[in-house]
Amino acid sequence: MASATDDKTIVRDYFNAQGFDRWSRIYGDGQVNKVQRDIREGHQQTVDHVLYWFKQDDNAEGLTVCDAGCGVGSLSIPLATMGAKVSASDISEKMVEEASFRAKELLPPEAAPTFDAQDLETLDGRYHTVICLDVLIHYPQDKAGDMIAHLSSLAEERLILSFAPKNPFYTLLKRIGEFFPGPSKATRAYLHSEAEVRKALKANGWEVNRKEFTASQFYFSRLLEAVKVSA
Repeated sequence: MASATDDKTIVRDYFNAQGFDRWSRIYGDGQVNKVQRDIREGHQQTVDHVLYWFKQDDNAEGLTVCDAGCGVGSLSIPLATMGAKVSASDISEKMVEEASFRAKELLPPEAAPTFDAQDLETLDGRYHTVICLDVLIHYPQDKAGDMIAHLSSLAEERLILSFAPKNPFYTLLKRIGEFFPGPSKATRAYLHSEAEVRKALKANGWEVNRKEFTASQFYFSRLLEAVKVSA
């Protein structure tokens, strides 16, 4: 198996090249094919679930939020619009540039998220809420626990993660997909056992408070919200 460092380099290079053109369209509102539209709608459902949780709690205003793996700002920008103080990052410089451009179109400078090109391992600071959507798919199972531990060290009250769940059906689906390689599938995709993710959260002092699941033809994602365990 390739190392996480190799995966990280592959992901960075991909999303700064042909992957940027593909995924910026998927996460935007331009013309896409049937598969890309399905992924766009699935990802947006995951984003909408997170935004709904904030609205349920009625407490986005003034909260410090870290959006780790922000892409083109699909979550960061709406959260900033709701009044959160968002620090957003992505491993891809081109994604960060696009996110910054989109934010400038929609928000005044003082309300816009701060965007930085960083990988997850280099993030620091302390935030009320740390969010990491659809990023763990780039990390093998043996590294996912380390990443959850690192993200936990940044979060004071809440940690929100999404990942592609590992079960017999999705494992088979992934294997079938590997028979049809193409230029848009240049990164490895790792599925994760929900039990292992929950175990890692518990080991770092979290308990799952809310969860959602999004599944379509080409997109599937388990979303977990974890909160600090009371002493």
